[in-house]
Amino acid sequence: MSQPQANPSPSSAELGSSAIGVIGTGAMAEAMIAGLLRQGLLSRPQVVCSHPRAERARELEERLGVTVLADNLEVARKADILILAVKPQVLPRVLRQLAGSVPAETLVISIVGGAGTAALAAGLGHRAIVRAMPNTPAQIGEGVTVWFATAAVTPAAKGQVSALLSALGTQLEVEDERQVAMATAVSGTGPTYAFLFAESLVEAAVHLGFPRHLARRLVLETLRGSIAFAIQSGEHPAQLRDMVTSPGGTSAEALAALERGRFRTVVSDAVWAAFRRTLQLEAALDESGANSAPADTTPSA
Repeated sequence: MSQPQANPSPSSAELGSSAIGVIGTGAMAEAMIAGLLRQGLLSRPQVVCSHPRAERARELEERLGVTVLADNLEVARKADILILAVKPQVLPRVLRQLAGSVPAETLVISIVGGAGTAALAAGLGHRAIVRAMPNTPAQIGEGVTVWFATAAVTPAAKGQVSALLSALGTQLEVEDERQVAMATAVSGTGPTYAFLFAESLVEAAVHLGFPRHLARRLVLETLRGSIAFAIQSGEHPAQLRDMVTSPGGTSAEALAALERGRFRTVVSDAVWAAFRRTLQLEAALDESGANSAPADTTPSA
């Protein structure tokens, strides 16, 4: 299985004067655009978006200063790089809208969960496609995105992908598309696991007698410091856990309780459940008839 490859930090030269089109400008796509603008990798006139709600369109125009159109096809035709960021359930309709209308030289980047490149290629009638899976912390530039490019994506285009996704935090290219589906269950869904653990620890602290505001701060600072320490040390998590576990001490007692509760098994079960659901979504999109005749061009998100 291929090893993920981290790409070097991007510069504005990677994107040049490329027009960036975004269909489905929700929180994640907005975070990407904001990061690119903040880092000076794009100028506002380079960005054109679509969104179905007029209120949201006005909000994007005011907040980001970019153009928001009322037609997905117009966005697709204007874009050198087209980002698909719609919800999975509306992707088949969007693909029908765009079928056969995306210029051959356009680079398509999808951040739609569960959308494989085969379904995207069939639905669009297009070959140069990147499938990417970011996660929630990307909204503050602290995420991790795993991405896969089809054979039709050139090295220069990959440099553009790296530049775009770096606006969301760390980005890793993989050579096996299955690893994007796997990442959906690990890093994509990972914040859910982290938030649930944090919530559980806060509730336990409150049960001990801490005021809720203090419990929240203690837990979040502990998690932040522990992750920073793990990253800086470069050690395997098992070594770090062993380092802080004294024989007969409080950590040893706490770990014994977690093991009795099948903590490791439950975590593994959750990851596998998320992975199976990702594969189900992929299969559903493959069977959706996404390559049928184009429909209306009203934007979707």
